[in-house]
Amino acid sequence: MSSAAEQETAQEGVRGMLPGLPAAVAGVNGHAGISGGGGRPPVWPGAPTPLGARYRAGPDGVSGTNFALWAGGAEAVELCLFDGAGAAATETRLPLTELTHEIWHGFVPGVRPGQRYGYRVHGRWDPWTGARWNPAKLLLDPYARAVDGDFTLPAQVYGHVRDWPQQHVADTVRDERDSAPYVPKGVVVHDEGADDEWMDDRRPKTPWADSVIYELHVRGFTQLHPGIPPNLRGTYAGLAHPAAIEHLVRLGVTAVELLPVHQFAHEDHLLRRGLRNYWGYNSIGYFAPHAGYASGGTRGQQVGEFKRMVRSLHDAGIEVILDVVYNHTAEAGELGPMLSLRGIDNRGYYRLQSDARRYADYTGCGNTLHVVQPHVLRLITDSLRYWVTEMGVDGFRFDLAAALARSMHDVDMLSPFLAVIAQDPVLRRVKLIAEPWDVGNGGYQVGAFPPLWTEWNDRYRDAVRDFWRGALPDVRDLGYRLSGSSDLYAWGGRRPYASINFVTAHDGFTLRDLVSYEQKHNEANGEGNRDGTNDNRSWNCGAEGETDDPRVNALRRRQIRNLLTTLLLSTGVPMLVAGDEMGRTQGGSNNAYCQDNEVSWLDWSLPGQPGPAGLLALTRRLLALRHTHPVLRRRAFFSGRPQAADGLRDLAWFTPHGTEMNEADWYAPSATVALYLSGRDIPGRDARGAQVTDDSFLTILHAGHRPVDFRLPGPPWATSYELVVDTSLEDQDTAPATVHEGGAVVTVPARSVLLLKVRA
Repeated sequence: MSSAAEQETAQEGVRGMLPGLPAAVAGVNGHAGISGGGGRPPVWPGAPTPLGARYRAGPDGVSGTNFALWAGGAEAVELCLFDGAGAAATETRLPLTELTHEIWHGFVPGVRPGQRYGYRVHGRWDPWTGARWNPAKLLLDPYARAVDGDFTLPAQVYGHVRDWPQQHVADTVRDERDSAPYVPKGVVVHDEGADDEWMDDRRPKTPWADSVIYELHVRGFTQLHPGIPPNLRGTYAGLAHPAAIEHLVRLGVTAVELLPVHQFAHEDHLLRRGLRNYWGYNSIGYFAPHAGYASGGTRGQQVGEFKRMVRSLHDAGIEVILDVVYNHTAEAGELGPMLSLRGIDNRGYYRLQSDARRYADYTGCGNTLHVVQPHVLRLITDSLRYWVTEMGVDGFRFDLAAALARSMHDVDMLSPFLAVIAQDPVLRRVKLIAEPWDVGNGGYQVGAFPPLWTEWNDRYRDAVRDFWRGALPDVRDLGYRLSGSSDLYAWGGRRPYASINFVTAHDGFTLRDLVSYEQKHNEANGEGNRDGTNDNRSWNCGAEGETDDPRVNALRRRQIRNLLTTLLLSTGVPMLVAGDEMGRTQGGSNNAYCQDNEVSWLDWSLPGQPGPAGLLALTRRLLALRHTHPVLRRRAFFSGRPQAADGLRDLAWFTPHGTEMNEADWYAPSATVALYLSGRDIPGRDARGAQVTDDSFLTILHAGHRPVDFRLPGPPWATSYELVVDTSLEDQDTAPATVHEGGAVVTVPARSVLLLKVRA
């Protein structure tokens, strides 16, 4: 729109469009940038599939783009093509007159990759029944493969009038202003064809039991890395850089789990405070790599850049798992903006309450996708398959997965979403991780997801944190967590690797802050420190926050080593958070979702400091041990029963007296627990059918504030032991080789873990 007068003309044209056929579709040009009649490009019928914008050869070999949009209940749909940029951009509206099974479609000759586009969808405005069509609002194609521009959320992008004086009906008054100048556009992307298909032999295909997950943020991991060129920092290309990949390879992780990379928007309340959504859990484009992480342009170049990143990681043997947010969108509740789905078919895409003006909210973000609706389920599964088959990713972590598993109201493990995933020939073969809860009634579902799925195990997190801060009443729960959580997962053919073990995640304290703060410090978020959980299960070791006290700092470093060692020696799949291996801090923030700055970015100078240098070396050492020894990566649960005439068990638990724990010991308060893992009794065979065998290990975990004398189990368990890890030491490499006889008493230092390998 080139002038205020022309904008007013356009708005007047929109005001006259209800309730009959929209003026633009009837041939009335209500926009100065539209060329009417023969000046507009032709729209041929095209095809209703596939959905989205697909560049191809049309009839008679003419190249162009087929556009297809599902908009159930809509009265008309206009395709809007944009040329130029900013205020000088011109818009051409083309009515899509072909309608097949609620899909509006058309083929436009001559439209090539790089073309920006959006939709205007016409229909009734009746929020009380859930109808919120507003053709004044330009809408992003849900199937857009790339997005150009950013959401700034001025008043014009809201479907309702935001400043209506009667606040109790504020969202019911339609806003007639054109939103096109203020919203990003979809971009037509060229499908590169057969040469770009991801064949199985390109993927690492790491078995679940052998996996080690490293949760990272594309921008935060690369933004301050000194080995990455400045122009690539914070981008997909930066993560693909050899300097970034070298750290991952030397560390020993097998997969990166990327915080959301779907196109997302920043919330209005953050923008008004000068902040941004850093984590990205506010998706609006399920097919588009977030344009903010692209280094080489946003007219489709981000797609190729993402693919090259995946290939580089695969070449290094590292899988790529995406953290995906299909439970809600950036359009929020009834007072949120109109960006895409709300204006296409509000009642079809979102779960509404009995008062259809309101949204059902199982996510805490204002809305919940209506996954039982076939076209919504199709949107999600089409997106998942796209990221696997065309973008090359190896799996997904589903944010608030319980919300996706709800049928009408309750969480249902036979829900359409889970059923479709289970039978899909593409999706059932990739790694599937559930965050097994949402914020609705009955939403906590840890241990309940069906086979094929793994789960974030927050019970592991809580038990390990509580043990090391001295808050566990007994060690029953800890025993289950260290040995694979069979109480949660030993059903329906599930395996120990169904448990994704973690002590920290992006949401909460870092490992260093977990031992440095007992209270959250989220003041920088501008929410009065009310945001973020109060249930941190942390211990500050005697001082709140950073301190110069050398004794406190030494204890904190030891506690970090204890937590890290416990995680990496536990049965199940460990998940590390980027930077924990180097002592990263967020200054006590446990909810840094809007801190796109040094609070969240990795500080790569930390490994040069004495404490973090030893921590990084310990992490590498533990992951190398895990990789070398299959007894630490079990594919089946322990039986705990004698496996041979000598009475050895595959898993045994010992008291400090060197005797096996009895039932009373499990119920007694204790700061010490020891587990013996037998490498002789590993179920399963190798690729050639040979029985898998390994060394046996004894792990002693002692959370007490004083040393404890521990009698090592003698024959038949072992005649001697070799000390492999002692977390009381800052540097494992300087520790002398130590051998202890079976039956000998060793002094376990206060608050430490000893890992001993059975020599004979």
